[in-house]
Amino acid sequence: MLTIIQRVTQASVTVNGITLGAIDQGIMALVAIEKEDREKDAKRLLERIVNYRIFADENDKMNLSLRDIKGGLLVIPQFTLAANTQSGNRPSFSAAASPEKSSGLFSHFCKLASETYPSTQFGQFGADMQVSLINDGPVTFTLKTA
Repeated sequence: MLTIIQRVTQASVTVNGITLGAIDQGIMALVAIEKEDREKDAKRLLERIVNYRIFADENDKMNLSLRDIKGGLLVIPQFTLAANTQSGNRPSFSAAASPEKSSGLFSHFCKLASETYPSTQFGQFGADMQVSLINDGPVTFTLKTA
């Protein structure tokens, strides 16, 4: 699994004008699922997201995690992250998992997140979403399970 995490002061996701999720200070995670990903990858990715130390401590050093600051987590499914952009002018999605597999694994990820980190909000798999955020820093990282 692959994610782009962004430290935010606020973020939200809407579908058809309806807000599905919104957070204040925390992390917005764009999540992609690749062909070889399994349920164990979802668990590992979630652990990395909530424990990744990207928030400033009292000395202004990135030493605090999402758990430490008790921030919000907004998870957005984004299959385009799995694109191969090495050549040409059009992305290839050959590494991306099928929509059926991605939907199931994203649902599993969401269930784990809800159970282990209650301050989590979600986008909608397969929907045309409008995502807004204020990137804090900006601070952005790519995390990958494999």
